[in-house]
Amino acid sequence: MFPLTEENKHVAQLLFSTGTCPRCIFRFCGVDFHAPYKHSYEELLNDIQKFLKAEKDELILEVPNPPLKKIRLQELEDGIDNLSQNGESKISVIEDGSIASKLLNVNVCNVCLGILQEFCEKEFIKKVCQKVEASGFEFTNLVFSVSFPPQLSVREHAAWLLVKQEMGKQSLSLGRNDIVQLKEAYKWITYPLFSEELGVPIDGKSLFEVSVVFAHPETVGDCHFLGKIFPDCFKPAKNKQSVFTRMAVMKALNKIKEEDFRKQFPCPPNSPKAVCTVLEIECAHGAVFVAGRYNKYSRNLPQTPWIIDGERKLESSVEELISDHLLTVFKAESFNFSSSGREDVDVRTLGNGRPFAIELVNPHRVHFTSQEIKELQQKINKSSNKIQVRDLQLVSREAIGHMKEGEEEKTKTYSALIWTNKVIQKKDIEFLNDIKDLKIEQKTPLRVLHRRPLALRTRVIHSMETHYVDEHHFRLYLKTQAGTYIKEFVHGDFGRTRPNIGSLMNVTADILELDVESVDVDWPPALDD
Repeated sequence: MFPLTEENKHVAQLLFSTGTCPRCIFRFCGVDFHAPYKHSYEELLNDIQKFLKAEKDELILEVPNPPLKKIRLQELEDGIDNLSQNGESKISVIEDGSIASKLLNVNVCNVCLGILQEFCEKEFIKKVCQKVEASGFEFTNLVFSVSFPPQLSVREHAAWLLVKQEMGKQSLSLGRNDIVQLKEAYKWITYPLFSEELGVPIDGKSLFEVSVVFAHPETVGDCHFLGKIFPDCFKPAKNKQSVFTRMAVMKALNKIKEEDFRKQFPCPPNSPKAVCTVLEIECAHGAVFVAGRYNKYSRNLPQTPWIIDGERKLESSVEELISDHLLTVFKAESFNFSSSGREDVDVRTLGNGRPFAIELVNPHRVHFTSQEIKELQQKINKSSNKIQVRDLQLVSREAIGHMKEGEEEKTKTYSALIWTNKVIQKKDIEFLNDIKDLKIEQKTPLRVLHRRPLALRTRVIHSMETHYVDEHHFRLYLKTQAGTYIKEFVHGDFGRTRPNIGSLMNVTADILELDVESVDVDWPPALDD
């Protein structure tokens, strides 16, 4: 059913005669239900001509502007065929071409610049979907986003002022919010087509996004006058190629008076010299997160790559031994590693291990069975005898917060081999077993002062247990508040940690070996082996 009524006829005639496409006419007539927009452009053109009771040739003669440039169909078709075929996520378009369907020789709309003409027809959608499928991403739904040239807002404003003026003559009003937004109309048309072609639903919460960026060669020409009148709205930004962004243009349009706009920009807007082009089609998948616990058995392995002044000190790290496998399997572009605290290069992590999480950026593969994750864990564990991983699993971004909560609030258990300068007997260390919840003050250790700010922290040694070894050695088991510097608690760090084992025993003490026995964070959930 044709959506326009007799009361829309005057506005429809006015817009059509000045070079506006049928779908934009619907928008300005407030047609806010989807069905009419979804008909083919050819049908819509025929329907609106019948509605206006005029022959096609007569209507074209009435156009006051110079003849409109035709969409160069063969050139546009060539543009899509020459798009990158290598499956990369970003797809560039040849400079003077675009992606468009092979439909009609149509005049380019003076409001949408072709967006609601060729660019929402089935043939165009089909070509875009071919590029999405070639990108190599795994997805079961998607979110579709579009970016339009900023001057569309200027042209729409000009058409609105024209229609508003004409409606005012009939004592009718038209607010800017009465016009159906271009992006809304575009999505009404294209969402079902994308969903049908790709065989998956459109879902606003999907992690997989397909974005199409449109551009137009006349953007600067159409927006330049706003820049001259409101230079404060158009300030250069490092990450923006042009000052004429949609937000900046809208800000200026909200400031400009109607009479000033009319003096600077034609109402109705002139016919464009060119159709929009597709600047890029980009496919991207939101990050996925993998968590687990790791044991570190080497005293010569840093948690993260150890690089000083641009020079690598050790060949590998815990982070790399785990993440390299995940990057390959998930086909991700990069990763971010985090953990519940960290151990020094010469410290082992034993017991149930230390919780960690890895953010995999833009992964192309995201669906794994629990068995596949288990096999991935086994592969990591077989690849090195320096680390072992357990409880490997996919988690949500929100769940990682549980790991970070434990960094300050939870407890950690350590085992330290201690040397003393004085000869000791078993009785000399037994008093340490009776000390409970000892509060200590720790200044930032000298060894980490180059990368951490100077601060004084209060930490708690909850309990200690001693095992005598010989006249100069004993083993100390400690349960402490997370964030305690254990090495400094033993040797004192030149008095920067007080009290310390040396001061408590009235000896000079040093630490020879340190192991993390447990990190008491109940995350991620333990899995059955």
